[in-house]
Amino acid sequence: MSALSVTIIQTQLHWEDKTANLRMLMEKINAIPEKTEIVILPEMFSTGFSMHPEILAEKMDGTTIEWMKKAAAHKKVVLTGSVIIEEEGNYFNRMIWMLPDGNYGYYDKRHLFAYASEDQCYTAGKKRLIASVKGWKINLQVCYDLRFPVWVRQRNFPRQGDGMATHNEYDLIIYVANWPERRNHAWKTLLQARAIENQCYVAGVNRVGNDGNDIYHSGDSMIIDPLGEVLYTQAHKEDVFTCLLHKDKLEEVRMKFPFWKDADSFLIDP
Repeated sequence: MSALSVTIIQTQLHWEDKTANLRMLMEKINAIPEKTEIVILPEMFSTGFSMHPEILAEKMDGTTIEWMKKAAAHKKVVLTGSVIIEEEGNYFNRMIWMLPDGNYGYYDKRHLFAYASEDQCYTAGKKRLIASVKGWKINLQVCYDLRFPVWVRQRNFPRQGDGMATHNEYDLIIYVANWPERRNHAWKTLLQARAIENQCYVAGVNRVGNDGNDIYHSGDSMIIDPLGEVLYTQAHKEDVFTCLLHKDKLEEVRMKFPFWKDADSFLIDP
């Protein structure tokens, strides 16, 4: 069973300053000492969680995407995080899945945070993206999506001739966020819930520090196993951490506790 090495970068962000953020993040990426396969950055990593997309948005051939291509190629990793993208007059909080060869996929944030008027500034996504690395399937999600379990709910299908084994939609959920400290109890609780109910690993990567609206973020980035046990967490300070996820442990949990057999069938209406 293949293992997967995942590195999270929990960092402060320079408010609406792309040049400073990309320089800072490149230094952190290049300084990762371990061999790793996925590097995860926070939500809107080049700007902070800004409601000024008309000023900050880029095209898909813009500076930040080109930076991601160079960073992923240089470090030979998959690089992911969300940025502000404009297409045909619409703005998206778009999570990019950048491969080392320059190919990419993307996921547009489905649930827009109306409490901060994100729904007035951005357009909601309509479909999920489940990426693949080394036989691992990875569900990409952004911040507020965490509060809506149906959108991310695992759908399982029995495999022919494997007894209780299943074909699962995905093995890991990645949430990138700018989640304020004042609601960090929900952040931590829901990350564990998503791992338990979907019998998968979860990586939640949040920023730290005050943003341009003087909202404080405590980080509390987490990596959680399929039983809901916390493998890593860090609060209130910057950190770069690499964790090895084990596919054999994941399969063992799913076989030993085949709760998928009792799950409800459903379809998601886009």
